[in-house]
Amino acid sequence: MTTAAQEFLRKADEKSFDLRHRKTIRQGIDSYESAHNKGKSRFSDWEAARDRCAQIKAEALSRLDQYLIQFEEVVTSRGGYVFWAANSEEARNYVLEVAKKNNIKTVVKSKSMVTEEIHLNPLLEKNGIEVWETDLGEYIVQLRNEPPYHIVTPAMHLNRSDIAKLFQEKIGGVQTNDPTQLVALARRKLRQAFFAGEMGISGANFLVADCGMIAINTNEGNGRLCTSLPRIHIAMAGIEKIIPHLQDLATLWPVLATAGTGQHLTTYCTLIGGARRNDEVDGPEQFHVVLLDNGRTELLDDTEQRDVLRCIRCGACLNACPIFRNVGGHTYGTTYQGPIGSVLTPHLRGLKEFNHLSFASSLCGACTEICPVRIDLHHHLLQNRRNAVNSGNRPWTERLAFSFWRWMMLSPRRFRFFGWLGRKLMKAVRMLGLSGTRLDPMYKWTKYRAAPDFPAQSFREMWMRNHAANR
Repeated sequence: MTTAAQEFLRKADEKSFDLRHRKTIRQGIDSYESAHNKGKSRFSDWEAARDRCAQIKAEALSRLDQYLIQFEEVVTSRGGYVFWAANSEEARNYVLEVAKKNNIKTVVKSKSMVTEEIHLNPLLEKNGIEVWETDLGEYIVQLRNEPPYHIVTPAMHLNRSDIAKLFQEKIGGVQTNDPTQLVALARRKLRQAFFAGEMGISGANFLVADCGMIAINTNEGNGRLCTSLPRIHIAMAGIEKIIPHLQDLATLWPVLATAGTGQHLTTYCTLIGGARRNDEVDGPEQFHVVLLDNGRTELLDDTEQRDVLRCIRCGACLNACPIFRNVGGHTYGTTYQGPIGSVLTPHLRGLKEFNHLSFASSLCGACTEICPVRIDLHHHLLQNRRNAVNSGNRPWTERLAFSFWRWMMLSPRRFRFFGWLGRKLMKAVRMLGLSGTRLDPMYKWTKYRAAPDFPAQSFREMWMRNHAANR
């Protein structure tokens, strides 16, 4: 059986040398960098804004239980329902139970990474419920039967020709790859879903404690249609999405937009606090909020790494990461990709299976530098590596190699001998024409690259010779 680590290496090997894929991702990230830099220039003090966002999220985490209870009390006072889900199974089953109780056959979904995390769609579809992803990027990857490629831009890995071909196969009537016409086609198709949808499911960018409202940010308007047209609305969010006060959005909303897409604000900033009232013309008859734990309280208990829960899912760290740029989002095999995914996933899905993600990093620190809530991501990657080693969940070959390396390094004589032996061995490999084959000790490097030239003498030998000559 292939492990998650083996599958990661296989996909990374494939994507790293897929020049077409790398070109597509480079174009997307270059566009993001330009917009992001322009967006930051609109702030009189971008660093102060980052500090304030970090303070807001730190305050929320320090009193998480109080703010969540306050949020629940306000929502229920308006007739809404709040369900506390300890894990993915409880969250999925609650949504399915509500759907069955109300005889739901069609669900429309706004973009939600939490529903991806708990694998909601397969359960609903298994029970005969049709599910429509209505965010354009999510709709595209749903048609391809793929998970989102990126936290913010799910279809970043596709160009217009790919999408035109997909629409021709799945929808029909496509004679062009013009983006405007492709979007119009998707819009017409999704409009049918909006009016057929009996239940709307959304995520929540923030949960506002003092007013008991969920805050949703979208650029396509699908979020408002999913939450206002169907007769039932279920909002799903991790418990870390709570913030103390409505006024905190004055900082968080523009920072999220700038970090995520370079905008000053997302096109639609929506606040929802309950079901439709008697004097209102639209909105759902029922309003439910599912608060998901799924390992988050255990992470909260870790004083060293709890600041990971500050994440506002802007995706900026993915765009800055040289590993993500080369291997792509699907290589990670997780809901959350890039640096934040590499830090968070071992906590949510188990260190034993996913400890390899923290080693898939250059530790350049770009993720920490760009994070709008100042999460110390590259140090958390190191801490995860340490935890993986201390847990003993590393291959026996790796443990043996490091034991040998330690034994060799503790003796200057052994160090000199094995250095000499290594140079002789590599010279023999080259003379026998074995470079780049599996018999080459440096196969992982020479499979795609030229072997480095090894000097005839070690640095120690050259030093001793020069030092003796200068006496």
